[in-house]
Amino acid sequence: MWRILPCLTHAVDRGPSGKKCFHHRATQTTVRSSNHYGHAILIVVSEPLPRLRLGLDFVPSADPEHPGLLIRDPFQFSDSMLLIPPQLVACLACFDGEQTALDLRSNLVRITGEIQVGQIEKNLFDALSDAGFLENEKFEKLRAARIGEFQAAPKREPSHAGSAYPDNAEEARKTLAEFMQGATPAAADSQIGIAAPHVSPFGGWESYRDAYSTLPPSYQDRTFVVLGTSHYGEPDKFGMTRKPYVTPFGDSVTDVSLVDELASAAPDAVRMEDYCHAVEHSIEFQVLFLQYIYGPNVRVLPILCGSFARSIYQGGMPEDNPDVERFFGALGNISAREGKRLFWVLGVDMAHMGRRYGDALTAQADAGEMLAVAERDRVRIERMNHADALGFWSLVQENHDDLKWCGSSPIYTFLKTVPQARGELKRYQQWNIDDKSVVSFAAMSFR
Repeated sequence: MWRILPCLTHAVDRGPSGKKCFHHRATQTTVRSSNHYGHAILIVVSEPLPRLRLGLDFVPSADPEHPGLLIRDPFQFSDSMLLIPPQLVACLACFDGEQTALDLRSNLVRITGEIQVGQIEKNLFDALSDAGFLENEKFEKLRAARIGEFQAAPKREPSHAGSAYPDNAEEARKTLAEFMQGATPAAADSQIGIAAPHVSPFGGWESYRDAYSTLPPSYQDRTFVVLGTSHYGEPDKFGMTRKPYVTPFGDSVTDVSLVDELASAAPDAVRMEDYCHAVEHSIEFQVLFLQYIYGPNVRVLPILCGSFARSIYQGGMPEDNPDVERFFGALGNISAREGKRLFWVLGVDMAHMGRRYGDALTAQADAGEMLAVAERDRVRIERMNHADALGFWSLVQENHDDLKWCGSSPIYTFLKTVPQARGELKRYQQWNIDDKSVVSFAAMSFR
């Protein structure tokens, strides 16, 4: 559900759901006092406005008929999307947990040139609150309900079917068949893993094809250890679930015994039934392609890897955190013991450059400054090919990972736990996710 915040002089549009607005209350408190003459004095104290939630997505509208700033919730606690008109965008800064309704009102008076701005103030507050975008009681209820629903659910239902790929099995099979056209038939060999994108399959289908076409039919009975980027997860933590991943092709099978082994060996590193699994695409897309190749009952060990932000920004290695070190050790033991009964799948993207990602440059794939980005990407890929975990991570740490490789933590986890793997680049790509921003990714094979 999405709605456009009304223009400055229009009444708020309640939208098709007809949901009752959550009204802004108790932003002002009246205090009664008196002076030394005994005269009563009323003092109006304005309380801070609730803070705009961290982690929301803010994207400029690409529709010239509806300019402004789009806000959506990537955690899917709320299914709303708001379009904030250009005139009101600056007012969002008032929702920082410190400024008050008086500050908001002052901004609106300056913007509109009008004294009576109460209705505009109410419309803005109600729209943000109704959407679940403010850190208030309404959001806490939405959050608790959504997390409770996921934890109680017996399965991990598809989150991106119908948007990133068809939600109908027949259509999904037809779409993936088109993506896989021209693939070289796989041959049984010593391959132990692949790296594939987690960008939209419609944008990265060539790399998906070149990665998954290397999987031979004889690997059907293996357990596929899928290391995916946890875009919203806690740093230095690994999100796990016992729930089977579901796609339009059917239910996969989660290797619960291996999930429990990791949770038992490194309990402080694991977030069991991590809600991030409910909304992440990095593993869902890999399961979709695996089911296309091997059928719905493919066996999976799904692991979401939180960022190693402490190491990137403060120095040291990720495994300097003893919890991370224990997890690496436990996963490495499983790798050594299970051997060829496992197959490793890295659901990773690489550089994120351009306006969407906070850069000043207007990024165009395979042109201009993105040519230098490609060169730097390939240097990192070369370290991956040579199983050089230390060399790879030192490149990530340079300039606090100004390339913004969102797949760095799954890649490093793989290099540390499967140190014998040697890689081969099958394809490198850059793709304009919008007209000012680029994501890079690759297809790789490991032996």
